[in-house]
Amino acid sequence: MTAPIERASANDLMHLTYDRGPCPVQVGAVLRFEAGTPLEVERLRSVFAERVPAVPRLRQRLTRVPLGCGRPVWVDDPAFNITNHVTTIACPSPGGERALLDLAAALVTTPLPADRPPWSAVLVTGCPQDRPALVMVLHHVLTDGTGALAVLACLVDGGQLAECPEDTPDSTFPRPAPSRFSLAAEALRGRALGALRAWRLLPRLYHAAVELRVLRLSRTRRCSLNTPTGPRRTLALARCDLASARTAARAAGGTVNDVLLTAVTGALGALLRDRGEVVDRLTASVLVSGRLRGRARQLDNQIGVILATLPTTGDQDPDAPDPAARLRRTAEITRARRARVRGASATVVEPLFRWLSALGLATWFFTHQRRVSMFVTTLRGPARPLALLGRTIEELVPVSGTAGNVTVAFAALSYAGSLTVTIVADTDACPDVQDLATHLRAELDRLVTVPAR
Repeated sequence: MTAPIERASANDLMHLTYDRGPCPVQVGAVLRFEAGTPLEVERLRSVFAERVPAVPRLRQRLTRVPLGCGRPVWVDDPAFNITNHVTTIACPSPGGERALLDLAAALVTTPLPADRPPWSAVLVTGCPQDRPALVMVLHHVLTDGTGALAVLACLVDGGQLAECPEDTPDSTFPRPAPSRFSLAAEALRGRALGALRAWRLLPRLYHAAVELRVLRLSRTRRCSLNTPTGPRRTLALARCDLASARTAARAAGGTVNDVLLTAVTGALGALLRDRGEVVDRLTASVLVSGRLRGRARQLDNQIGVILATLPTTGDQDPDAPDPAARLRRTAEITRARRARVRGASATVVEPLFRWLSALGLATWFFTHQRRVSMFVTTLRGPARPLALLGRTIEELVPVSGTAGNVTVAFAALSYAGSLTVTIVADTDACPDVQDLATHLRAELDRLVTVPAR
């Protein structure tokens, strides 16, 4: 049976456009397990081999098509072998969280093989206190953060499997790739339907213009946060109690995302002052999902951006900033955008970046822009702890990416009552990332009513 034609979306292609710098556009997560007996990679491979078929995209690779046949398509990989994707490695000496984070950064920044489905799962053994970890890496063309959580729901133990298809027969795998004739015919039908439905894009174009504020985006002062990035990344963590963050957010009329934005801008403002720079406002590129939840059988990227120019200090002296005032101001700024169409900006951003790529200008644009100083993304994870191989996953650490001339990004994930914020920084352009982490923890402590211990 020939496989149905599954094309890369315009948003998927945008991530391929990004993937032209020294660091691949890949994302990941670190699953930290409870202490116990060592986990065995063979057992993990066996479990994943049973569960991966419930997520068809994990056994597919993206293939280019002949000229005139439309966008690239996802096809079954006839050479798929779980041992190529599930591997193991020992935690580097001397062990501990720092060694684990350095290893995770190295894995996420190592390009995945282009001739296989773009994902990997690396079991890390030899961690302190007998707490093994699993580092999962996905190329961003496969899915966004919301989709990645849907994938995880199908791979872990127990009730989360209810979110996956009840049965996924393997008898038809691998299905033959579509013929050139069928690709061309389907592409022609798609172009015709697109022309007929073009008028439906007008409302999204309006919302995209508002979301991006392309006509009146505030300029911010140039600073050392914008410099071309290299191939290496360093990770640092900050944590806080999720209920406390929600309490602080409600008191300011905002959301947990507002607490995060207030904390990261305050921390960056403090870092810049350490560097001898005074910047009172910074613009964050806030990734917004175009859907409330992902589905394992419908993986793709549905994200847009909100550009928010936020204060780094309160209404008082910069040396004694008022975090509550900044939180209220941040909530006011983001509240005005909350009613917009989710992910509408992708309607403008996707074709713009593809044209820049076609003209050979994408890399120049990404390394010379001065609008955005940081990337920020927030994901809502499971409210209860998950388990894999019968072992409780005590913590989920998100790992996002940064590129162009944006030297720092923040990825936040709520999980089992905690909010974990990962700082992803260019190792060479931001050597003081541990100072940034210290400032971020201090900002979160000031903002929440009961800091996590």
